[in-house]
Amino acid sequence: MTGTESDNPATGDLLDVYLPTYDVVLTEHLTVEADVSATYRAAHDLDFLRVRTPLLTAAFFVRGLPARLARRPAPTLPELRMFADPSSAGLPGWLVLGQVPDREIAFGAVGKFWQPDIEWRDVPREEFAAFDDPGWGKIGCHFLVRPNGANRSVLSYECRTSTTDPRSHKRMMRYWWLIRPFVGHIMRATVRTIAADARRGT
Repeated sequence: MTGTESDNPATGDLLDVYLPTYDVVLTEHLTVEADVSATYRAAHDLDFLRVRTPLLTAAFFVRGLPARLARRPAPTLPELRMFADPSSAGLPGWLVLGQVPDREIAFGAVGKFWQPDIEWRDVPREEFAAFDDPGWGKIGCHFLVRPNGANRSVLSYECRTSTTDPRSHKRMMRYWWLIRPFVGHIMRATVRTIAADARRGT
């Protein structure tokens, strides 16, 4: 991903602008013992490779197992950030849809997510909302930060999916039924990591 200029929609959130209608949605909320600015900064600077739980560690091990069995080095990345500088890695296939400082960061992707090897489709940000070529799915997500008293905030992480035709919808729904628990697990681990970073001021 690369950074974008800040946005400020007249009404609603950026996620409602870029993916207002969707098939499924999953949301996680967490109260953070840090103010809005610190929480937003932690979400903005998150290295997704630092999101770790025993289940995620096992999943990464299984994913790299074929390479190890073939005695090939498994690919590694130094970091994985939304707002990547030229020397680091962004999130493959994803783009930043917009940001409202100290409030919201929206990001999304277009792909065939139900395939064993995901096929990504590069779609410019300005075409994301209207994109409807048959055979594809869209994911829209955001980190939303709201104040909750003195030096506290509420962090929300929401992910939505939509599809562009009935056949893709059926495929996505079957896939979602399988992966939904794992997606929720990752999202909960992600907001906990952001909250810990915000408390430390990193």
